Amino acid sequence: MPEDVVSSELRKQHLIDPEICIRCNTCEATCPVGAVTHDDNNYVVDAEKCNFCLDCIAPCPTGSIDNWRVVRAAWSIEDQLGWNELPAQENIAGDTSQLSGDAVEDEIEALLATAHAGAGGKVGPPASAAKPAVNLFRRAKPAIAVVQGNYRITAADTESDVRHIVLGFGDTPFPVLEGQSIGIVPPGTRADGKPHDVRLYSIASARDGEKRSANNLALTVKRVPGGVGSNYVCDLKIGDKVQVTGPFGATFLMPNAHDANVIMICTGTGSAPFRAFTEQRRRTGQNVTGKFVLFFGARTPQELPYFGPLQKVPDSLLEKHLVFSRVPGSDKEYVQDRIRREAVDMGTLLQSPKTHIFICGLKGMEAGVDEALADVCRKHRLDWTALKPDMRAQGRFHVETY
Repeated sequence: MPEDVVSSELRKQHLIDPEICIRCNTCEATCPVGAVTHDDNNYVVDAEKCNFCLDCIAPCPTGSIDNWRVVRAAWSIEDQLGWNELPAQENIAGDTSQLSGDAVEDEIEALLATAHAGAGGKVGPPASAAKPAVNLFRRAKPAIAVVQGNYRITAADTESDVRHIVLGFGDTPFPVLEGQSIGIVPPGTRADGKPHDVRLYSIASARDGEKRSANNLALTVKRVPGGVGSNYVCDLKIGDKVQVTGPFGATFLMPNAHDANVIMICTGTGSAPFRAFTEQRRRTGQNVTGKFVLFFGARTPQELPYFGPLQKVPDSLLEKHLVFSRVPGSDKEYVQDRIRREAVDMGTLLQSPKTHIFICGLKGMEAGVDEALADVCRKHRLDWTALKPDMRAQGRFHVETY
């Protein structure tokens, strides 16, 4: 009998919450056994293929993949494709055909506890991170935010139109932490008549707001030609109302420990969570001893979001490495190149158990960064293949790419 089956009547099933899922395809691309599939409506898990390896859990940006039910008979793919919301956990505690009373409840708890016990498990947050609130607002019942600001933060004469968007929530509590994301629901429908999918954006402000205690937050959004979500957000006017879901994310969180070293590596709008990290450190870090280091890559200074404001951040607060790949008359440089150049300091930081690494940006950038970190380790007689999984297991290594 498979270990995930308690009896012929009870088994664990892995499901995806269609209300939270943003249809980013991360789960299907990650699943090593092909258990995840989708149609135009939902992403679903085939119970006959899923082996509970949990490889899909950590990459999911919203947590929609992290849902489990104990069932008598597994929900079929066809059932799941038709869902608009997850079914409630079936009340099976009264089924005494195989087990009775407390024994059934114990078995249910044991099954659900195995959800994060697989190889690798779920990447945890930093030990000192504050506990996040997640999934407070869903598509069916979103929070309504009002646009308080929309500012271009790249030079006007460049093709890269990146915006700093400020959203206010008025009297609606919307608690967030640095490293979390929100979902925005674009109005209108797709060509097939169905509502547009929710778009996910990283929060770019500190937990107490873009303005202190103002119950608002900021986003960093790049306009993508033909992009439904990005053009909608970039075109918002002050006073416009926006449907917001979330907040999402329980692991890519800023450590609060005063002695934590934080290495932040990003490109483009991947800077959003690190702006939030830096602002929170600026507001609360008068007595911190840990280092804050930023490696930020763009084509040119004019296309680097927040380039101007970054120049005003004191080096005592943030060690900045701004690197550019398309500056006329200069050699191309990428974040991984600068990491290698800083091998001495980076090696010292990598040897500290208080060091955290966060990587955020376009999908694929992590490969080059990974190789650079391996090179740094070799110079210091460290084994990156051993250090990286240790850091990951300790909640000190996080990657968020899109």
